[in-house]
Amino acid sequence: MNKITFFEAQKRASLFIQEKNLDSNMAKFFMTELFGWDNTHLLLHYRDVMSDDDQRKYFDAVDKFIQGQPAQYIVGETYFYGNRFKVDSRVLIPRPETEELVEWLLKDYAHVDNLKVLDLGTGSGAIAVSLKKEKPNWNITASDISSDALEVAKINNDANKTDVKFVLSDLFENVNDDFDVIISNPPYVADDEIKYMDESVLKYEPKQALFAKNNGLMMYQKIAKYIRMRAGERHGALYLEIGFKQSHDVEKIFSELLPEAEVISRNDFFGNPRMIKVNY
Repeated sequence: MNKITFFEAQKRASLFIQEKNLDSNMAKFFMTELFGWDNTHLLLHYRDVMSDDDQRKYFDAVDKFIQGQPAQYIVGETYFYGNRFKVDSRVLIPRPETEELVEWLLKDYAHVDNLKVLDLGTGSGAIAVSLKKEKPNWNITASDISSDALEVAKINNDANKTDVKFVLSDLFENVNDDFDVIISNPPYVADDEIKYMDESVLKYEPKQALFAKNNGLMMYQKIAKYIRMRAGERHGALYLEIGFKQSHDVEKIFSELLPEAEVISRNDFFGNPRMIKVNY
């Protein structure tokens, strides 16, 4: 293998990526992420000669990215709400719009010291762990139907030094407690929305965490039915992420099943209706 410096490797990778009409800045991203450097340390190492192992590691990552694999899965980590999370094919990659859902809840309960919160369908644990880091006194439980996802979530709980409680459960099946707030980013992609999705998402991210029956509304229907069953004995708030075309349908589900509830929708940063709050 020819000897090249880190700088030469990054330049070469940048050209490879650019040829595929992808973001050439990812060459630098992989360099910093794979070798654990910030920008200062990257500059300090630019003229160092790469070992054969480092070259293989770096260009293997670039090749995977060019082939369509998500960068977060390649490096095995991503950031969410300022915290670092392990991610792999067992869990969805946390998205910025979900940070806005977390921010909504935190603002609404900014002055509440003690709160019992359920993160329903936690996946990587990004929502639950982020809430716990912001509000250490809150009692946070995270559930998921996937034992594989919960393994990842527990790793992230340990790495971020939080004490979230985890439950293996299909929605509320094994959830035996009452909560002041339920927050969830459930599967909501309908079959007719596949055409709007990135190919890499469809190919690499877990289908179980993406797709839902009944035009993507099944999980909202199930959650609403559960809340209706408990509404007479328990009141609280529900925060949900929704698909960009689902605001009307999701609002209708909760308004019809919970006529006494207050249903509020909110747009994301780009002006799309992506969140629903239900006060019941």
